[in-house]
Amino acid sequence: MKKLLLHSCCGPCSTHVIKVLEENYDLTIFYFNPNIYPLEEYKKRLEEQLKYAKIKKIPVIEGFYDEEKFLSSCRGNEDDKEGGQRCRKCFQMRLKETAKKAKELGFDLFATTLSVSPHKNTVVINEVGNDIAKQESIEFLPENFKKKDGYLDSIKLSKEFDLYRQDYCGCRFSKKERDVRVQIKKS
Repeated sequence: MKKLLLHSCCGPCSTHVIKVLEENYDLTIFYFNPNIYPLEEYKKRLEEQLKYAKIKKIPVIEGFYDEEKFLSSCRGNEDDKEGGQRCRKCFQMRLKETAKKAKELGFDLFATTLSVSPHKNTVVINEVGNDIAKQESIEFLPENFKKKDGYLDSIKLSKEFDLYRQDYCGCRFSKKERDVRVQIKKS
């Protein structure tokens, strides 16, 4: 089996992706998400990832947490709506680090759970992954984990394994968008 380093944004998103990949790949999860805000949220999501990985007996490597790296990577795009250029830059930052870690540790390829989300543009994620794969000389597995109701399956699996599901992407900007939506609903 090929060794695959799977970038994961959170435990709930990883559930369906692991289910799809575990039969064909020797998986290790790479939890690299310096975009997540605040730090308490980062830790909570990491705990849920570790909880699910332990159930599935999959090793987890935690990347570094440095929100400033994320903020500097998307400087100038702070006001973009979710899905805009800021997200592309965030994907680039996280997938580049994943590719470097995969290469450093002798993995055959890398992938990401990001495409399971209905809020993420799979075409952009796969473009970014393929570009980085060329730059770093390592294979990327382009996938659309939303297909065949992947997102719905991740919700079902999250409930089954009692995983905390967040209600915003993760960064301070998506949290701000969520807070506005919540405030509007309360009005």
